[in-house]
Amino acid sequence: MMEWRPKGYEFGTKNLVRALFSQDTDEGKLLEAAACGRIEIFAKSTAWNGVLWLIMNTLKDDGKPVYTGEELGALHAALPIVWR
Repeated sequence: MMEWRPKGYEFGTKNLVRALFSQDTDEGKLLEAAACGRIEIFAKSTAWNGVLWLIMNTLKDDGKPVYTGEELGALHAALPIVWR
């Protein structure tokens, strides 16, 4: 017998960036739906690497990254995304 699974979506780097930085985008709404368990989001680890690069190179205070590696790791773990 097959278990029920919610509808799934695959996110690339651009989708992740849009979801994380704007809740008003379609991707942001899908991320919220995934957090509520209504859908599943799948992404490759290379998509996360792109998000990390963007955060580390653009979000800086006095030339230093705003977030630590530990904080970014916690964000990665907290996202309602199935990483492949």
